[in-house]
Amino acid sequence: MDDVFRALADPHRRRLLDSLNARGGQRLYELCANLDMARQSVSKHLAVLEAANLVTTIRRGREKLHYLNAAPIQALSDRWMRQYDRRRAEALADLTRALEEPPMAEQAFVYTTFIKTTPEKLWQALTDPAFTSQYWGVTFETDWQPGSPMVWNENGSRIVDPGQTVLTAEPYRKLAYTWHVPTEEWGVAVGIDESLRSKLATERRSKVTFTLEPFGETVKLTVVHDDFPPESTMREMVSGGWPHLLSDLKTLLETGETLPPVPAEAWQN
Repeated sequence: MDDVFRALADPHRRRLLDSLNARGGQRLYELCANLDMARQSVSKHLAVLEAANLVTTIRRGREKLHYLNAAPIQALSDRWMRQYDRRRAEALADLTRALEEPPMAEQAFVYTTFIKTTPEKLWQALTDPAFTSQYWGVTFETDWQPGSPMVWNENGSRIVDPGQTVLTAEPYRKLAYTWHVPTEEWGVAVGIDESLRSKLATERRSKVTFTLEPFGETVKLTVVHDDFPPESTMREMVSGGWPHLLSDLKTLLETGETLPPVPAEAWQN
């Protein structure tokens, strides 16, 4: 946490985080232009933020895209805020965003966390029903081969659709698949309001990618959920659900505790 506090102490770095919070996936030249800062200065500040895990980068061809990573900031909140106080603070923050912020632009959801485990165990936790059922409440029926279909099972709902497929499967390194269809049965099973479910059903299908990188005694896990349409309702939902889910995954692998699945309301916030 010392690295996080040092990174946040500088106002220029806080401006960079504000810019990435407003629009993720920016290139270096875009950050320089938006903040009217020299390229060398921005590069140095980004290096500090990356070292503190406050910024995550993704390579797209020759381009390097930058995203805010909220995991360290959430860890600060978890350390000093009781559950009741956290819920009150989140409610006030939600109200502030609703009153002050413009509609969210199209962007990927990116989240990075470090888990004290091995790539093999983390891969198993992402694919094995014995693990996914514990921290997610979801199991998958698939052979985890690129192009293979996926059946999602959640709360007694079995979601079958030809568009649900494995996109990438490189054991212990990278996993990607398309998101499930928001069927009527799924909506009932997880307690989603029908008007909300119908709205989700009109959006194009998104996808999620998990990248695993050994990092000392830990594994760096980066989750990218993208391909959302502009002003996506699904994007808003997953941005609330993924942090809870990945926190539970980390706890399960590091402590062995059996955790309840992420509640449906977390994905609706």
